Amino acid sequence: MNPSQTPIPGTVLFDGEQARKGYALNKMCFSFNEEVNRNAFLADEEGYMRRYGLNEQQAAAIRSRNVLQLLAAGGNAYYLAKFAGIFKLDMQDIGAQQTGLTKEQFKAKLVAANLQ
Repeated sequence: MNPSQTPIPGTVLFDGEQARKGYALNKMCFSFNEEVNRNAFLADEEGYMRRYGLNEQQAAAIRSRNVLQLLAAGGNAYYLAKFAGIFKLDMQDIGAQQTGLTKEQFKAKLVAANLQ
């Protein structure tokens, strides 16, 4: 990180180390581009996670549907969005979870900031 850059508190920087750490998780989430894979995951989540070799941190984060835990486990936001889509979650749902707000509170915050 450039010394002049100030990290955002609570933000996980997705760098080479995180990419290596999250390879299995991101590979699994990428597979959700295919409907057959989404259905296979929903039919047997544990078996599907084993198929991709997720470690316990990653598997626990998947089970809890916790975006912040998924990011800490090496998840990339782009691939995690594919996972969230299985459960009909959109980016506002994810943003709300990341900020500790309800979805309605998060949407109101965006509107107030004119970022809807």
